[in-house]
Order: sequence, then structure tokens, then C-alpha cells
Amino acid sequence: MSQPAQRGQPMFILAEDTERTQGDDAQSSNIQAGKAVSNTVRSTLGPRGMDKMLVSDSGDVVITNDGATILEEMDIEHPAAQMIVEVSSTQEEEVGDGTTTAAVLSGELLSRAEDLLDDDVHPTAIVEGYHEASRIAQETIDEHVVDGTVDDEQLTQVAVTSMTGKGTGDIGAEPLAETVVDAIRMVETDGVDRDSVDVRTQKGASSSATELIEGIISEEEPVHENMPTNVEDASIAVLDVDLEVRESNIDAEYNVSSVDQLNAALDAEANELREYADTLIDSGVDVAFITGDVDDRVGSSLATEDVLAFESVSDDEAESIARATGSSLVGTIDDLEADDLGSADRVRVEKFGEDELAFIEGGSNAEAVTVFVRGGTDHFTDELERALNDGLDVVTAAIEKGGVVAGAGAIEIAIADAIRQEAASVTGRKQLAVEAFADALDVLPRTLATNAGMDPIDALVELRSTHDSNGIAGIIVEGQNGRVTDPLEAGVLDPAAVKREAIESATEAATMITRIDDVISAS
Repeated sequence: MSQPAQRGQPMFILAEDTERTQGDDAQSSNIQAGKAVSNTVRSTLGPRGMDKMLVSDSGDVVITNDGATILEEMDIEHPAAQMIVEVSSTQEEEVGDGTTTAAVLSGELLSRAEDLLDDDVHPTAIVEGYHEASRIAQETIDEHVVDGTVDDEQLTQVAVTSMTGKGTGDIGAEPLAETVVDAIRMVETDGVDRDSVDVRTQKGASSSATELIEGIISEEEPVHENMPTNVEDASIAVLDVDLEVRESNIDAEYNVSSVDQLNAALDAEANELREYADTLIDSGVDVAFITGDVDDRVGSSLATEDVLAFESVSDDEAESIARATGSSLVGTIDDLEADDLGSADRVRVEKFGEDELAFIEGGSNAEAVTVFVRGGTDHFTDELERALNDGLDVVTAAIEKGGVVAGAGAIEIAIADAIRQEAASVTGRKQLAVEAFADALDVLPRTLATNAGMDPIDALVELRSTHDSNGIAGIIVEGQNGRVTDPLEAGVLDPAAVKREAIESATEAATMITRIDDVISAS
């Protein structure tokens, strides 16, 4: 029997291979990790932000300045650094943009917290001060929301602000922004059905060939080469079946003793396949989307009757086509009735290089739309797809989540000013944290100025001075130069929801990391 530990003797409760970091060392390690992640994406912020090239172990290359994509592709192991990645992911999921803003602000809040810790300010005081400052920030955002209903012109400005500098290519951000607003308006009824807007990419042309399709694009090819490639006023069937010879569920052997028996078996098989084709033809189907496989003989029969059919359609795509065209997803071909058919103004098949795409346009329930993105290379179309998705998300946020505010760093200057004014009423060392929060917000306009080629200190001084005199000031990039002016007049707008979410998530991450004083890890 083991003897109890004597008083004064150490008791070991952790395994021998456990590593433990405590106190200042733990706080410093976590803060440095968070700052490192933040600094990685800092140079990508704003319309003049730089791109990152990310190369995986397998040699796959991603070129982007999208903060969420960069952090997602990076192989980050440090748990505190992963919290910054989670901030970016949350920002992307909630409002679709502002991921770099949230990550940069998180890192700067940690940097300011580090200075306070060095001055012997307790972590609890820092956390309380940060939360107080965050509350003031949210109130200030609400006060600066542009009055009135957000109109199409403002939505276009919101989309342009989001997409400028994100690989919009020769077409520029404004025409794409107009496409984005048109797409969102087409799926807006009581609210915006963002899931009904899809973005599809196809290389082989310039970005100016990007277009808005009122309907759905499928990557599946026709079953038979002789099928029509353009069907007007089409009746649509969506089938969750296999149009092949049915196989027995049990193992069985058949003895064929004559040619007549073999011919009879082949005839029965041919008749079964012919019945599949006849059922579709007799029901008045012009175009069929089938999740299963289609026998070549069925495809040939359908082609003879000018019926266009697609096989191996994914379940998600089949459901989308059914919703867009008003079709019913039918599980047995014998159950197919006229009421199960949907319709579309046009179904066309176009060839792009070696690829064929099917365009289902103007369905009877055509609430689904697709932004068809063109570009010269895969890297370019991928980045343009990310930019368009951000644009779609911010326009949706502007409509549904509380309007728009001035962009270009103006709202951050206004928030920092409001926080400094109220900091005097905060008692104790918590006041230092409130003031540090305001200083941390300056990193966003400072970074915008740096990336625009301006002197960050001079720009910040001019921003504060112009804000004090005019009530609003931001950094507007024109050509290769940046200047301080009114972003509302320049048409630079951000959804208020993006700013609210960035401040809230950055505050949560920074305060959580600051409170950690003990890291225990086991191999």
C-alpha cells in the first residue's frame, strides 16, 4: 500500500510527458501567437492590400488576399493562434466579409493587452475594460448608420467597397457590383434568400464575360451526343432513379439452351429499356435530370425523340433544379405524372473548351439565380468567385442586418473618438484598458493608409483632425494615391453588421486569450 505524501513533499498529479507553461510565460506565448497570425493578413487589408501565395504539401497553389481563405489554408497548430482563425471563420459565416478586419483588430487588442500586463494591470481589469469599450463601440456604430432605407445605389457602393482590390480584373468592381445587386434583388421577397444565389466559374474568357443567369447551371453533360442542345419552353422532369436493366437482389443462374431463349431474354431487356424511354416521352418530358445511371439504349431512344437527358446529377443539384423549375422529385418512373413536371423558358447546352455546361433558365419558380464567372485562369476565377461571394454576402447583410455606415476607416475613427470621450468616466485601472481599446482601433485606418502608400502617422493625424471638424473622415484610394475625405461622398460604404461582428468577435478572442495564465499539454 502506498504511503500518503508527507507534509512539505511535492505531489505529482500530471503525467511525466506533460508540459506546463504558467504565468507571464503562458500569457506572452499566447499573445505572441495571436499577434503573429494577425500580422500575417495585415498587409492584405483594403483596396491596395497585397495578395498571399499559399502552397500546400502536395503543390496546390492558392493566390488570394481574402483573410478567411488565407487563415483557413495555413497550417496553424498553436491553440491561441487557432482562436484568431476561429474569429475569421465566425466573421465569414455570420456576415461574409470583414475577416481581415476582425483578425487585425484581434491582434492589436492583444498587443495593447500585452503592454498593460507589463504595467501590472490585472487581466480581469483588461477584460472588463475591453468589454466596456466594445459596448461603447456598438452604440457608436448604431448612431452612425446612414438614415433611410438602403437603395440600389448604396448597395452597389457596398459591393464595390467589398470587392475592390479582390482580383476583379479588367472589368473592375462596379459592373460586378451591379450584377451582385441584381442577383440579390431577384431572390428578395420578404427577405433575402442568399442560398438561392449560386456562383459558378468557368475559365476561358475575360472577366468582362461574367453574366447573371436567371436560373441554374449544371456541369452534367447530355447522355447522348445526338440529343438537342437548345430546348425552348421546356417541360422538366427530375428523377431519382436508374434507367438501366433491373438487377436481381439474389444470386441466380439461368441456363440458356437455345438461341430462341437468348433472343427472348435480350428482347425482354430491350423492352424494359424501351418502356423507360416511352414513359418519359409519353409524359411530355422535354428535358430530364436523372440522379442515377442511364443505359445507352435509353439515351438513344430519347435522342431519337429530341428529349434532352442528363445522368448522375447530384442530389443537391437535383433538389435545386426541382425547386427552380417547380418539378417534383420522383423516385419511381412509373409514378411520373403531368403534375410532377416543371418548366423552364429555356434549357441550353454550351461547350467551353472541353467542358459542357447546361443552363436551365427562367424556371416556373425561378427564384434561383447564378452568377456565371469567367476568367483566364483557374487562380483568377477562384479569386473572383471569392470576391463575388463576399459582395453577395455584404449586400445581403446591408439589407437584412441594420443598414450601412461610412467605410474607409471612418467608422473606426468615430468609435475610437467616442470611446476616448467616455473613458474619463470609467474608474480604476479599467480606464487604461478602455483607452487601449480605442488605440487598438487606430490600427485599421493606419493599416489602410500604409497599404495605400501613405504615411500612417500623418494620415492618422489628418483623419482625427478632419473627423473633429467635419464629423466624418476616411482614407479614399484614387488610382495610386490615397487621400483623407468624406467616404459617404466618395461612395465608400460598409454594412453596419460587418463592423458590429468584427468588434464583437475580436473582443471575445482577445479577452479569452488574455485571461489564460496556464497552458498544460501532453504528448
